[in-house]
Amino acid sequence: MSNFVLADIGSYIVNLGSQIGHGIISWGFLQFLVAFLTAFGFVMTSAVILILMERKVMGWMQDRVGPMHTGPWGLLQTVADVGKLLLKEDIHVRSGDKSLFLLAPSVFMAPVIGSFAVLAFSPYIQLPGGALATGLIFYVAMGSIDVVGLIMSGWGSNNKYSLIGGLRGTAQMISYELPLVLSFVGVIMLTSILAGEPGFPHYGTGAANGIGTISVYEIMLFQNAAWHHTGIGVLDFLFQGFTPWTWFFLFQPLMLVIYYVCGLAETNRAPFDLPEAESELVAGYATEYSGMRWALFYLGEYGNMTIVSAITAYLFLGGFSGPGVSFLVGQNSLLWGFVGNIMALVYFVLKIYLLCVVFVWIRSTLPRLRADQLMQFCWLILMPITLGNILVTGLLYLVIVTFVHAPIWVFLVVLACVGWASVFGFVWLISRVTTASNRHAQAPAIRAQLRARSATTPALRDGVPSRVALPAGTHE
Repeated sequence: MSNFVLADIGSYIVNLGSQIGHGIISWGFLQFLVAFLTAFGFVMTSAVILILMERKVMGWMQDRVGPMHTGPWGLLQTVADVGKLLLKEDIHVRSGDKSLFLLAPSVFMAPVIGSFAVLAFSPYIQLPGGALATGLIFYVAMGSIDVVGLIMSGWGSNNKYSLIGGLRGTAQMISYELPLVLSFVGVIMLTSILAGEPGFPHYGTGAANGIGTISVYEIMLFQNAAWHHTGIGVLDFLFQGFTPWTWFFLFQPLMLVIYYVCGLAETNRAPFDLPEAESELVAGYATEYSGMRWALFYLGEYGNMTIVSAITAYLFLGGFSGPGVSFLVGQNSLLWGFVGNIMALVYFVLKIYLLCVVFVWIRSTLPRLRADQLMQFCWLILMPITLGNILVTGLLYLVIVTFVHAPIWVFLVVLACVGWASVFGFVWLISRVTTASNRHAQAPAIRAQLRARSATTPALRDGVPSRVALPAGTHE
């Protein structure tokens, strides 16, 4: 089956145009247009589905039914909300910076769409950057631009609530980008270590030279290459290109947790929703917006949820791999190749939405952090842990493989044991820190209650409370 890329549709249009109108429209423009429309359509569709899913899942978790009146079982509620936002008046702030105010939603939304360029939805359905050699760097760079949109909206609104929300979002996103990037290093080290090992062929020039790879697509391939053809049809069908026992979440589980936590902070989702805390800042940086400009901010938020979940699936959960995909795609048949690509797309989307359910689950269960807790959690907990993970991974490899000359599988087993033990230690540490923080925060109120109680307690005389006069109308 020939390699089919979504952007190739543009080449067909250009060829047709060159035959009819001498190729007035360039191939580069149409390639960009097709890629942009595909990513934008996926973000819009995903946002509509996620909003409805969030309402239903939160209702189920909180013993409610969620929206039920618009359409059968409330399935059209999100469609009605979109229509409402399209018809709402676009109100401008008279005393604000109009150019910044108008541009901020687009600046916030554009990098979300651009981030999807590094994704491949199946072996042959991918955007032009789906196999980008520097995919992780491109993804981090796109995520950094969101900060500009937040500060533009806060300053351009000329509103104290908006400005505070924009500044909160800026500090939060810049801080949590550091542990987010460091959580990738352990994965990149694994690709460098496994390059050239039996069952892990060289992918890309970086891995071939022993320096790892930062291509999202190649990292996915590393996790699914440890199966050799056996001639047993059922086993080859199930496990060719699908080896979940080598997915990186087994060897770097703590980095999966930390990346996901940083993704929560980057998307301004609970419990990291300080930039738009409604009980403190009305709507934060989006307070002065209405209609579709307001909707663009929240489309960007749900788009960020999707891209964080997609990158998680790629780096730790095998990407679009699943039973039967590689076997069917490799049959050199148009029909079976098409079926295999559709199966890959279904597997990938299922992984994305299952991870998005975790976003909703966390929002439904955890309260919002204080600003000091937010910063302490990043700089005093996440940063040392991610740096320590890099050190431990390198030391284990040096000791087990380089000095002891043990097989690579021994290193992987030890790394997995250390990783899962560190996950339980991380959970224990968080529980201790939150308990101590809550006690410290509640200490003044507890002391005040004790003072009030001691003031109303009868004085002790020889260890026995003395009789005190009771208020009129009361009885002992």
